[in-house]
Amino acid sequence: MIIRPIAHRDLEALYRIAVESGPGFTSLLDDRDILRRKIQHSIDSFARNVERPAGESYLFVLEDSATGAVMGTTGIESSVGLRQPLYHYHHSREVHRSPDLGLSSQVEVLNLCNHYTGCTEICTLYLRPQYRRRFAGKLLSKVRFLFMAQHPGRFADTVIAEMRGVSDDAGRSPFWDWMRQHFLDMDFATVTRLVGSGNNGFVSELMPRYPLYTHLLSPQAQRVIGEVHDKTRPALRLLEAEGFAHRGYVDPFDAGPTVEAKLGDISSVTQSQTCRIEIVDDASGLEQDPDTLTILANTSVEAFRAGIAEQSRYRGGDGVLEISRTLAEALTLHSGATARFIQLPQSGSSTLDAAIRVQHHKEPLHAR
Repeated sequence: MIIRPIAHRDLEALYRIAVESGPGFTSLLDDRDILRRKIQHSIDSFARNVERPAGESYLFVLEDSATGAVMGTTGIESSVGLRQPLYHYHHSREVHRSPDLGLSSQVEVLNLCNHYTGCTEICTLYLRPQYRRRFAGKLLSKVRFLFMAQHPGRFADTVIAEMRGVSDDAGRSPFWDWMRQHFLDMDFATVTRLVGSGNNGFVSELMPRYPLYTHLLSPQAQRVIGEVHDKTRPALRLLEAEGFAHRGYVDPFDAGPTVEAKLGDISSVTQSQTCRIEIVDDASGLEQDPDTLTILANTSVEAFRAGIAEQSRYRGGDGVLEISRTLAEALTLHSGATARFIQLPQSGSSTLDAAIRVQHHKEPLHAR
């Protein structure tokens, strides 16, 4: 399995992913023209010399080394909210006091805002059902942090991930059901499709601009504010283990939480390290620690490649990672080249793969 930047030859595979993932996957609509433009934007972003993030989009695909089939996709938006606003509700508490009467009250409110404008977003993670194999999910998720660790100037200091909110099997959101009844008579699938196509002007035009007092919402809507879909809980726990935390910002459509972390504080960023490559022709002599998973990437941007180093040996004393010639060729590495890698406990692999079994429109189940 190899991770590489997406190319135009991947259009049909990306279209199939968009169809499989369903209408809520707003970052990948089942529209070939939109997907073709998305691929071109990613190609341009990888080719661009970047001094600071300015709306670049990096879309990667996971490729089966044996067949060349696209197994899944994952992405990074360098700075969201610059071309079109990124809306959230901030869920907070207000205290009202009357000193004369000696009375006070506390109320919870939702305020529409653009708090995360300019932040980096991890998104668009989807592993196709027929390719859900060992380590595939972990590679798709972790490779973004390796890329950001190697090229930090391309990304913002704050990284966010939008988590899928509560909805039923039919895709109905209790939060949006209340919003639809009172403000915007449009079904949830239509709303998410509009957002995915870049048409979110209706948010400022039709959604309430003033604070929403949550006690006015239906009990069903109140209960899901800041809550994640059951199938998203494993993914949320994994991001929390990376250092991501919820600061009260929720999606304006399903009220799912957005979590954030400082780029320099993300566990996989801080734990990754650079090394010098040494190619070993006889890989049988490389004994991989059975309790450790090594993910390795070259340091290129446009020619980025990453994969699992199942046969490798790290010599910490001189900073050398020994790998097989087959892996070196797949990752376009030569002896003496600089690479970046991270070593992880294999025990968490099944948890991560379970978290990515059903993708939707946030991270990893909801990615814009």
